[in-house]
Amino acid sequence: MSLSYSDRFSDLLCGEDSSILSGDLPECSSDLESPADIEESIAGFIEDERNFVPGFDYLARFRSHSLDASAREESVAWILKVQAYHGFQPLTAYLSVNYLDRFLYSRRLPQQTNGWPLQLLSVACLSLAAKMEEPLVPSLLDLQVEGAKYIFEPKTIRRMELLVLGVLDWRLRSITPFSFIGFFAYKLDSSGSVIGFLISRATQIILSNIQEASFLEYWPSCIAAAAILCAANEIPKLSLVDPERAESWCDGLSKEKIISCCQLMQEITVDSNRRKPPKLIPQLRVTIRARVRSAGSSSSSSSSSYKRRKLNNCLWVDDDKGNGD
Repeated sequence: MSLSYSDRFSDLLCGEDSSILSGDLPECSSDLESPADIEESIAGFIEDERNFVPGFDYLARFRSHSLDASAREESVAWILKVQAYHGFQPLTAYLSVNYLDRFLYSRRLPQQTNGWPLQLLSVACLSLAAKMEEPLVPSLLDLQVEGAKYIFEPKTIRRMELLVLGVLDWRLRSITPFSFIGFFAYKLDSSGSVIGFLISRATQIILSNIQEASFLEYWPSCIAAAAILCAANEIPKLSLVDPERAESWCDGLSKEKIISCCQLMQEITVDSNRRKPPKLIPQLRVTIRARVRSAGSSSSSSSSSYKRRKLNNCLWVDDDKGNGD
């Protein structure tokens, strides 16, 4: 039996907080009977998505080197590795990066600190995203795997989580490309014969490009539409879909932006085999036992233990309040 229009999107709206819409829409799409209701909800997402992205000049800061694009790329690469290691949902990884970008847009991290504040921010953002989306969340210590440069104590991460929550005004249920890809896939393939492939492949494309700061130029709906079109290019019967058709999927989409985003995705895909992944510094794994070492312990271990204690006792989270860009 084929699924109805509403059934195809039973997961699309349940994962979104109704508070980001008008406030009187049902929380789950099971209560939505008509395609018009679903399209209205998608239109609401597009209207509100601007509230869940960094400001328009955020990308310019990377281009002017006011912010370090390579440091961001390294942090996102680590988040993706941890997502794969723990089997987190793609949405968890995307939300982590979304929190990180929105925080960096609003607050300046301490400089000349060997990169540990950004690592701490990455751990905190990933922890918050996992708590939002994952049924089982690893401990804060178990979360710090896959090449994390520093290991932070749970109390330090929790303090950073509170700072992130304050900067984001507790708005964690963000609108992301995953809010749109199921709807756009259906628009492209109303028969449902290749919707599964379109969604799966578009998800891969979105995650594979999330490290690139250039994609900060595009809003989630545009990224979703471009990813669906790129996925469709791999299916012979859909390979000639015109981006102009994508603009008609719902109000608020721009053909020019979709084309530009598609081209960027294709360029990165072509260059992916020539690009090397960011080099991650080996993890300095320090446990509680490191504090009770024998007299014969190496000097390097003592140095690592001292560095960990120093980082965990740092008060920059409190001292830096109010120092925004």
